[in-house]
Amino acid sequence: MTISRRTLLQATAAASAIGTFHIGRANAQAAEFTYKYANNLPVAHPMNTRANEAVAKIKEETKGRVDIQIFPNNQLGSDTDMLSQVRSGGVEFFTLSPLILSTLVANASLSGIGFAFPNYDAVWKAMDGELGAYVRGQINKANLVVMDKIWDNGFRQITSSRGPVATPDDLKGFKIRVPVSPLWTSMFTAFQSAPASINFAEVYTALQTKIVDGQENPLAIIATAKLFEVQKYLSLTNHMWDGFWFLANRRAWEKLPEDLRAIVAKNINAAAVLEREDVAKLNAGLQGELVSKGMVVNEAKADAFRDALRKAGFYAEWKKKYGDEAWGILEKAVGSSLS
Repeated sequence: MTISRRTLLQATAAASAIGTFHIGRANAQAAEFTYKYANNLPVAHPMNTRANEAVAKIKEETKGRVDIQIFPNNQLGSDTDMLSQVRSGGVEFFTLSPLILSTLVANASLSGIGFAFPNYDAVWKAMDGELGAYVRGQINKANLVVMDKIWDNGFRQITSSRGPVATPDDLKGFKIRVPVSPLWTSMFTAFQSAPASINFAEVYTALQTKIVDGQENPLAIIATAKLFEVQKYLSLTNHMWDGFWFLANRRAWEKLPEDLRAIVAKNINAAAVLEREDVAKLNAGLQGELVSKGMVVNEAKADAFRDALRKAGFYAEWKKKYGDEAWGILEKAVGSSLS
């Protein structure tokens, strides 16, 4: 299965007209358990495509007893709103970035440390291994249930109107938009940049009016938000990897009989693995498309950036915040010493 940007945009437009989508909605009243799954991505993003397939299989394999309705594209509120809803039971399922989840579970953002992962092989080995198990244990302590397989958002890249970012020196004095997260702000401050926390809805205008010089996001977001219209340079820094944990309200999860929980978990985890493959294919195609839109692409070498963060005390600061146990698991997962 391949998902093009055109498909992504067309389906997103359709979703805004249709509203919620899920397979088998007409039979929702007959279900023993009718649950809601909320997320913040467009309907045609691989996450929603694969989730929609999964809920259809869940309904079939549970013989209609479990019916999951999908609410994509922030239909039920912001990430903060939906995190509150999954905690209270207003929604039963929700996918969230570990970096934002860290507002509730401090060590959830461990996987987002700057320049920790050299490639996807290292990411999946870690997140399907000891590092992922550690983070899931932390999430469980917050009275949430989390599925075993994390979904992919992608490696984050830097765009700029000022020039390519090839070395850490290129970030000195660089005005960059970042999400509201201490980890992001801390990292770019260590590079002597000027990070500015701006809501994503305002990013295009902020770039267009030169309030900031650049921003950072995975390629799929850079493309679908048309940031190539206001940004000339795309630097493939891979400075952070970001994913989505599939969370469940504990009370709602425990209401499901054990055999039904097994079916739900099996299908959600299988869908996560397929979504990872979809995102990789989508990103590979988008790089060429962004070049065709006029962007100038360069690849940055991680070693110099990692050394700059080390010298600035970034890794030492976050090692202290996460604790020696967590940091040791991270370093074991990435195969090198960060501190």
